[in-house]
Amino acid sequence: MSNNNRKPVHIAMFSGGAGSAYVAYQMVQTHGKENCRLFFTNTLWEDDDNYRFMEEIAEYIGIEITEVVDGRTPEEVFYDYKFLGNSRLAKCSEELKVRQTLVYMEELRDIENLEPILYFGIAPHEKHRRSNEELNQVDNILISEESRDENIRKAAGIRSFYEHFPLEPIETRFPLIETHRKDLDAKGIIENEWGIKLPRMYTIAIEKAEKENDPLAKLLVQNNVYGFSHANCAGRCVRGGFQHYATLYALWPDKYKEQEEMEIRFNEYFKKDKFVTILKKNGSSYSLSEFREEMEREGIEKYLFTKDDTIPCVCSFS
Repeated sequence: MSNNNRKPVHIAMFSGGAGSAYVAYQMVQTHGKENCRLFFTNTLWEDDDNYRFMEEIAEYIGIEITEVVDGRTPEEVFYDYKFLGNSRLAKCSEELKVRQTLVYMEELRDIENLEPILYFGIAPHEKHRRSNEELNQVDNILISEESRDENIRKAAGIRSFYEHFPLEPIETRFPLIETHRKDLDAKGIIENEWGIKLPRMYTIAIEKAEKENDPLAKLLVQNNVYGFSHANCAGRCVRGGFQHYATLYALWPDKYKEQEEMEIRFNEYFKKDKFVTILKKNGSSYSLSEFREEMEREGIEKYLFTKDDTIPCVCSFS
């Protein structure tokens, strides 16, 4: 059936991020609750406080969360593919997020006669990397794979995927790029105007600095790093780079240990001749054990404030 004969349904891709929460609110205000859905693909690695945040956002917006679950964790996906996700490639997001999304979209079309329109909470991220043309645009920014902004390039890749990969193209919208253009403070709006506390992953450094007087947390806060850059997978994202894992070690060493042990366990199970790792250094494998030992030996500070050059996982935006 042609999508011209289907009723549009507006779907916010929602997984606990502040940007996607704000986009979901604006979507519902524009199109009405009856025409909108909050869509959450659960990786089973989410931090407990994410669920609290999502429930409070859903209540504030006034619509229930539509949740789909593959049933596997990211680690189980790695075993199924005999491939450990790393900072360059991760099958977990493809299997647990993207595939589940595509299945649900086709069910909407086939069963409910609805035509999905997807909304993503990606915002222009790196202002200093945008071209003069992009910075001078008042109303919107062109979503292009040629953009100097990493997040805009990511949005372009997502749009291209949903145009070409599904059985029929699926329309995608990126309001924080295309319309809400002027350095919108979604986190501030959610906390100060809506009265909803952000997921603790965004503010865990502040909490540890204030409640535990933790020296590394205090150092992060002094340098305007209040927590993780996104709230997915409880800090265990395999697409994270050195800064991400240094932050994880500084704030949640037990979760860092879980990743370190998962890496060892995977290699022992598959009896790898060459140790496969999440991180890469100078193009070669670099284990989380080696990285931890280096941080303990030489100090963690140089990694805490050096930006990762890895591409953000799609889970960060969906």
